[in-house]
Amino acid sequence: MTGSEAKYDILGIGNAITDILATVEPAFLLEQNLTPGSMTLIDAARADSLTENLKVEQVMGGGSAANTCVVAAQFGARVAYLGKVAHDTAGQKFAQDLRDNGITFPSTPLDGHISENLPTARCVVMVTPDGQRTMATYLGACTHFTPEDVLPEMIAASRIVYLEGYLFDPPHAQEAFRRAATLAHQNGRQVALSLSDPFCVGRHREAFLDLVKGHVDILFANEDEICALYETENFETAARHTLQDTTFAALTRSGLGSVVIHDGQMTPVAPVPTQVVDTTGAGDAYAAGFLAGLTSGRTLPECGRLASVAASEIISHVGARPLANLWQEMGF
Repeated sequence: MTGSEAKYDILGIGNAITDILATVEPAFLLEQNLTPGSMTLIDAARADSLTENLKVEQVMGGGSAANTCVVAAQFGARVAYLGKVAHDTAGQKFAQDLRDNGITFPSTPLDGHISENLPTARCVVMVTPDGQRTMATYLGACTHFTPEDVLPEMIAASRIVYLEGYLFDPPHAQEAFRRAATLAHQNGRQVALSLSDPFCVGRHREAFLDLVKGHVDILFANEDEICALYETENFETAARHTLQDTTFAALTRSGLGSVVIHDGQMTPVAPVPTQVVDTTGAGDAYAAGFLAGLTSGRTLPECGRLASVAASEIISHVGARPLANLWQEMGF
């Protein structure tokens, strides 16, 4: 790592969301015109309607980068997070959840007047019997995350700034991402990006390509996302493009494990076998394990192993947060 000594290993920047989890049959997704395995943006009224038609099983802190931060903190990383919540009960609970997990959360919530009409974001997570998750997200307060919310002192204090691709959807987020990347590199820090969702990639493909080629040091993506970025259905083709455009990437392939690209080399990483109950947060956990390993000085194979262990724990139960202390389980 370059740059001066850092206070934090990882600074996550993303949509601050409360997750509402429920188990559904595939027919329910068809009825609701939702694409299985995707994330769809919805308004407040539809979020209310979906919730009313589900048997809600869990409500918990969520958001892709926030999930990564929580898992990374369990691995022993020093972690901070930036994201926009409203000045409401859900926002207060979201902030407290992060702090309970040892994560610094200095972001200022929306003021009371705006919060009345833009509550804290929520994501309805619907899990089918095969473990696949489909998400419908109301962004709420997240739409007010602006470049001013990218705190220079937090960027300067963090070894790796981890950007969540989902944050590309709100109006000012792309400008905020570029500000974060610029500040990071000015301070000798690294920038990591998760592509988050193939439909999100499709909505902003050219902007993502520009970010990947010019501003990102470490790229995380699953097979569908990287294929969407390079407009191909062939993983090997997408991986070759990634090799040309980046010096460091980790590409996940579900049951096939993952591939780490570094300095022109492709290294396969074996999956950790487990029973799939719910895939929500698998990619978030993978990135957490990898970054926690990287910032603690571990080799790339060790980073891949940590990432695979974290992902396997997450998919073995409902919800995107770990039930076990992963760091202790790994014996580190």
